[in-house]
Amino acid sequence: MTVVKLPKMEKLEIEELLHGQMLCRIAFKGDDYPYMAPFQYILMDGSFYFHFTDYGKKMRLLEKDRRVCVEIEKYRPDLSDYKFVVFRGELEVVKDPQERAKAIKRIAEEGKQKLSTNFLAAHGFKREEGWSSFTPERQVVIVKLKEVTEKVGLKSPE
Repeated sequence: MTVVKLPKMEKLEIEELLHGQMLCRIAFKGDDYPYMAPFQYILMDGSFYFHFTDYGKKMRLLEKDRRVCVEIEKYRPDLSDYKFVVFRGELEVVKDPQERAKAIKRIAEEGKQKLSTNFLAAHGFKREEGWSSFTPERQVVIVKLKEVTEKVGLKSPE
């Protein structure tokens, strides 16, 4: 049996994919099984930033182990063309007030431009409040992907 290896993505292709998408999946080391959830992300100053609600399984898992796997993809519905990038690294809650505020504002701006207010529920907000309610004054946890130990980008054969 012949094994076909997927072509690796070039750096520019990876950058285009990352800037062209806004949702990712983050896999956490769970108790008995891995735990995976979708997140809106932004790229700012060369790093990924995410909003976490301050309740639920992900915060408990993050406290136990900061190591995660982040996956971002783009594909055609029939999978005739696909690309995905996987990052392995550690998450860190952003404590610096200026960095946190800057990330919150960018997440709100991108949400307002590209996402339905229905998606605010994933952030723990009511859609009636609108994206302008997503402000640094609210109890918003911002997390940053740090210490990336591995990055792999693969794509469909051409």
